[in-house]
Amino acid sequence: MTLTSSATVAEAIYQFPAADALDMPVLSVKGENVVLDFNGATLDSGMDPTRPDAFTGLGLLIKGSNKITIKNLNIKGYKVALLAEEVDSLEIINCNFSYNYRPKLYSQWDREDFADWLSYHNNEADEWLRYGAGVYLKNCDHATLKEVVIQQGQNGILLNNCNQGLFYNNSIQFNSGLGIGLYRSSGNRVMHNRLDWNVRGYSHGKYQRGQDSAGILCYEQSHENTFAYNSATHSGDGFFLWAGQTTMDTGEGGCNDNLIYGNDFSQAPTNGVEITFSRNRVINNVMEECRYGVWGGYSYESAIAGNQIMDCDFGVAIEHGQNNRIERNRFHAVQTGVQVWERDRQPSDWGYAKARKVDSKDYLIKDNLFSNVETPLKIAGSDSVAVVGNILLDYEQLLQEDKPNPALRLADNKVFDGEGWGSAGRFAGQNEVLSSGAVDTNHVLLGAYDFMPPPLLDGIDAILPEDHPRGRQYILMNEWGPYNFQYPSIWLREINEEEYIFLLMGPKGNWKAVDGSGLSGLNPKTGTFPATFKVRRDQNNPDFSIQFEFIGEAFTDQFGQAVAKGTVVPFAFRRFEKPLNWTISWYAYDPPRDEEGQYPSFEDMVKEEPLAQEQKEQLIYHWWGAPQEGLPADYFATLATAEPSFTPGTYRIAISSDDGLRFYIDEELKIDHWQAHESAVKEIEVPLEGQHRFRVEHYDVTGLSAIDFRIEKITSTESL
Repeated sequence: MTLTSSATVAEAIYQFPAADALDMPVLSVKGENVVLDFNGATLDSGMDPTRPDAFTGLGLLIKGSNKITIKNLNIKGYKVALLAEEVDSLEIINCNFSYNYRPKLYSQWDREDFADWLSYHNNEADEWLRYGAGVYLKNCDHATLKEVVIQQGQNGILLNNCNQGLFYNNSIQFNSGLGIGLYRSSGNRVMHNRLDWNVRGYSHGKYQRGQDSAGILCYEQSHENTFAYNSATHSGDGFFLWAGQTTMDTGEGGCNDNLIYGNDFSQAPTNGVEITFSRNRVINNVMEECRYGVWGGYSYESAIAGNQIMDCDFGVAIEHGQNNRIERNRFHAVQTGVQVWERDRQPSDWGYAKARKVDSKDYLIKDNLFSNVETPLKIAGSDSVAVVGNILLDYEQLLQEDKPNPALRLADNKVFDGEGWGSAGRFAGQNEVLSSGAVDTNHVLLGAYDFMPPPLLDGIDAILPEDHPRGRQYILMNEWGPYNFQYPSIWLREINEEEYIFLLMGPKGNWKAVDGSGLSGLNPKTGTFPATFKVRRDQNNPDFSIQFEFIGEAFTDQFGQAVAKGTVVPFAFRRFEKPLNWTISWYAYDPPRDEEGQYPSFEDMVKEEPLAQEQKEQLIYHWWGAPQEGLPADYFATLATAEPSFTPGTYRIAISSDDGLRFYIDEELKIDHWQAHESAVKEIEVPLEGQHRFRVEHYDVTGLSAIDFRIEKITSTESL
């Protein structure tokens, strides 16, 4: 269907199946000076909403030269909802592109799967489209997007070579990839947006790597953008900036002269702000409860000022930076306040390090407040660092130096109690040493000093509501992404010996436990959300499950399906914990000498005596080096066998691997993923009963290597 002139579409749901390819859109808009008001109409692919990883095709394609406006349109069920190319002054207003493509995630409560990691390093040929998007703009200058909602997908708004645009008052939350991503896009304003819970790769207390998800991504030669007054909390990184491969290869360019001002980047599993290989300004932001407040590797001529950094492991950390200013920030309840350092050597394949000087030098650390910071300063191998005019109280060691720091200067600081100087003791005479009783500590901590940042987002509706759950413990991930607190759910939080502790979350109403297996001692059996639920499990039954019912307010589930008030809604938890008792053997092999050469036969290789062996209940490995002593870090092979027994039923087996893998049941090949590949998952469903022989064959070429074998019971024969 092609629309070419101004029109108003009646409010309705239009169901159009998606084509497999993105070049065959359901709707096309062409021309210029076109205004289309869809009046709340919904374009729906009609595909199974519970399998968003199977969504394909493009909902709406926009092409034209000038001034096309799209209003009040909803699109769901596609790989990409809206794609626009070569349109100047495009406007997208009050549209909803939620519930589009997102892949299934394989990371679990107790372990991360490296197949879930994202890579945005290359988008010269629109490679980002493989990840899907609510909105994808290419070569669209002066675009305006406002009041756009994109939730429960993977990516929100992606920009490729789009300049001088305005993106404001959008709600892009609870996606498993990016909120807003820029690639070779400059001069844009991204302001007053809700960009919270764009996250993956997190399990509270287990792992916190984020897997390159972010509230905002600024990538590959994106310059002079303004990012202001956004709420981008609970995202993998709040703000993630990387200069790009062009800079890494040549040392030229970067993502330079961007202004990051007045945002909330708190509760990031990794970095509140990451700015690398570039020159930028990070001013008056809040970063609370992050791994790093600011990670600024190889940053130069950058200003990090007026920020509030609290409850983080590291405040500001910069390796190989030059001419950076860290001023008027508040560091409170962090382990390390400011860390700057230099490595012994640079990676040999970095053109950046060959083309530029990368010494760590010329820092000004001035007028900051460090309170309740274990180590305010860690400085190693850095030249000409000036630490002046700061206030330091409630610390353990003021300065840690792991390498000499030529021309280090500490002067005119107010140091309370004067203990724990470490190697900074040589500067004691150049600083004012006071007792803690000489200052009203509460006065300092409440920010009465004039160098404290102004109230964040004061009067701006982008901040989270007061009553909204907040804190990294509320980053709750399932196989389709982050939980949005709208539907009944159960989350495993802790295993304490044989007792399992759960968090139950959901809308207003009542829940009750109605059935289960492999458990005892349910407490409580009914209640309202939120609730903590405890149960003891039978260690002799590997198939552990609990079934619940909920009755209460209306809600929309994670797939966009509306549930009426008073509906009886089932929800459940199931976990299969069966030791498989693997025997694992390792072998080494010689790689072919050229690309045309053949790898040795695996069958011939395992006829030899293994170089190492071990027994393990579960087959879970991630190797960055040699898997065992006496083996090489690259070019090794793994053979794993097990002979478990199963009660009758259908089982799902998922195996994540890197580089090559084959899986057999009773010598029958079930998974053939033998071509060398980066971390990826293959999944099958098979009926099992009694004893079977499992055999996994794996080989590593170079780099990361992985095997992660998972099995779960789907059904028993009684329900088949």
